[in-house]
Amino acid sequence: MKPKTAKLSPDLHSANGPLARLRQLRADLPPTAKRIATYLESHAKDVIRMSITEVAEQTDASEGSIVSLCRRLGAGGFQEMKILLATDLVDPVQLIQEDLHEGDSVEQVSDRIFAAHANSLSDTRKLLSVAALTKAMKLMRAADRIEIYGIGSSGPIAVDLAYRLLQLGLKATATIDSHIQAVSATMTGPGVAVITVSHSGSTVETVLATRLAKESGAKTIGITRLGKSPLQRYCDVVIHTVANETKFRPEAMSSRVAQLAIIDTLVSCCALADSGRSVANLQRSAHAIADKRY
Repeated sequence: MKPKTAKLSPDLHSANGPLARLRQLRADLPPTAKRIATYLESHAKDVIRMSITEVAEQTDASEGSIVSLCRRLGAGGFQEMKILLATDLVDPVQLIQEDLHEGDSVEQVSDRIFAAHANSLSDTRKLLSVAALTKAMKLMRAADRIEIYGIGSSGPIAVDLAYRLLQLGLKATATIDSHIQAVSATMTGPGVAVITVSHSGSTVETVLATRLAKESGAKTIGITRLGKSPLQRYCDVVIHTVANETKFRPEAMSSRVAQLAIIDTLVSCCALADSGRSVANLQRSAHAIADKRY
C-alpha cells in the first residue's frame, strides 16, 4: 500500500520553513539523516534542481533515507520538499516560469517564454547523443510492438508519439493510466520496446512501470531530463532533454518542446529506415482521415 502523504504544516514556510525546521531537528537526527539534513541546508538552491538519485549520491545515503527525512519534516516526499524549499528561496513568480518577473507585460512574457523554449531546443540538440538515438530507433524497429508510458504533462507527449508511429504502420500504444501501465508492463517481453517519457525521471508510477517492463524482458527507452534519476537505472537507452525549468518547476514546460523534437526525430528516423513502406502507410493514414476534415 502506498504510504499516505503527510499534510504540509504551515510552520514549514517563511521564518519556520523547511530550512529552519532542519536546523531545529538536526541535533536529534541519527547519523545518516543528519548528513542528509546538513547537505540540504548547505546546498538548498542546488537541491531544488536535483533528483533524489543525485542527492543520494552526494550524501552517501539511500533514496529511502532521504524520503524518510522529508516526511519527518512534514513533506510527503522529496519532490514536495523541493517545492517547499523553492517557496522559501525563490521569487514566487519564478514558480510560474523561471525567467518571468512581477509586472512583466504580455510582450515581455511572450518574448521570455519563446526564448526559454528556443534555449531548451538548442541546449538539448547540443547534448543529444546520436548513438542513443540510433540505438533507440533500432530497438523500436526490431520490436513486435511498442508501448509508451507517460503521466501528467508527459501524457500528451506519449499519446502523440504512439499516434505518429501508428501512422507509419508500427504497432504502438500509449498508456497514461498508472494502474494500466503496471499491468501492461508485466505483460511485455523480449519482443516489446517500452518508451517512458518523464521530465523528472522520478515519477513513482512510470519508474515502476519501466522497472516491471525491464524485468519482463522488454527493451526500455527513457526520454528524461539531463542528470541522474531513478528512471535511468531501468533504461537500456536514455535520451536527455535540457530545460531551465529543471531549477524550480515541478512540472515540465520548456522541456515538452524538446521532448516533441526528440519524438519527431525518432519517428522520422524510423520512417526513413524503410521509406517506401512508410510513405505508403502515411498515404493510407491520410486517406483514412480525409473525410474528417472540411
